[in-house]
Amino acid sequence: MAALALASPALVAQPQSPSDRQIAETVTAARALIDAGQPREALAKLDAAGRPDDSRIAHLVGVAAYHVDDYPRAIATLSPIEKQFQEDSIERHEIVQVLGLSLFLAGRFEDAIPKLEATRTWAAANLELAHILGQAYLQTARFGPARQAFARTFNVAEDSAAAHLVTAQMMIRLQLEAPAEDELKRALAKDPALPQANLLLGQLALFRGQFDESVRLTRRELALAPGSASAYYQLGDTYARQSRWDDAIAALQQSLWLNPFYSGPYILLGKAYSQKGQPATAEGMLRRAIEYDPNNRTAHYLLAQLLQKAGRTEEAKQEFAIAERLQGQPGR
Repeated sequence: MAALALASPALVAQPQSPSDRQIAETVTAARALIDAGQPREALAKLDAAGRPDDSRIAHLVGVAAYHVDDYPRAIATLSPIEKQFQEDSIERHEIVQVLGLSLFLAGRFEDAIPKLEATRTWAAANLELAHILGQAYLQTARFGPARQAFARTFNVAEDSAAAHLVTAQMMIRLQLEAPAEDELKRALAKDPALPQANLLLGQLALFRGQFDESVRLTRRELALAPGSASAYYQLGDTYARQSRWDDAIAALQQSLWLNPFYSGPYILLGKAYSQKGQPATAEGMLRRAIEYDPNNRTAHYLLAQLLQKAGRTEEAKQEFAIAERLQGQPGR
């Protein structure tokens, strides 16, 4: 997760001695570097000052450490000095915010929640903080507060069908499938015609290998949203897993007619046409997938297999090499 931009507190204290003046100058320079997107340079300057015990130095060391993704150092530096600043000061607010974010990103969700909750008193309109707080609640199985946080994030009523829907989507991203299913069923109980809810329930059924149930739920989604390319794609995916190739091809073509720029349906069509003994058509589909998503390992690998089967050895080697190079990339 990329670091959030943080407001820079204004410096109000006036140095009273040469030592204080030097520290103030260091802090001013370090703050300018952080604001300019150079936190590593700021850390070097602050460390070179040789005053880790000074709260002004420690404050910016923690902020800079957060910005270079060194969350343990940010936490260790900021935790002891939090209460050395006035409760309503901008410096205190920044420390609490950075601590909350650092604790969250370090996986310490329980510890992060009080800090993130505190930020709502002065950053109630910050949607990204609300979203992160909702994620922390999910990680600690506090599903009611999570729904409230996501309702604020997406500007919907806390008890609405929409709030249950967006919460379920966030749960699915964290592989919290059972509570996500509960949220989706609550959403549909409040609004049986709510788009996306049946689609996501069908997705959960697909994950579990409940293919007939996935088809039923996905078709229910299409009855509500006949223009959903995602629903047709999911339907085609389910049919492909059942080896119902003709049905898969029909659904995937419908998906492409609605959205021809997504590689997923082309990849599945490549599989389907290959299974039906139509290698030329399969090759065309896989090459179209690569055209839209050149770094898709699956498309390159399937194309390599197809070319190898056709005796086009050199072309197959090239595609296998690309697939191997893409191995391990996120989402590939």
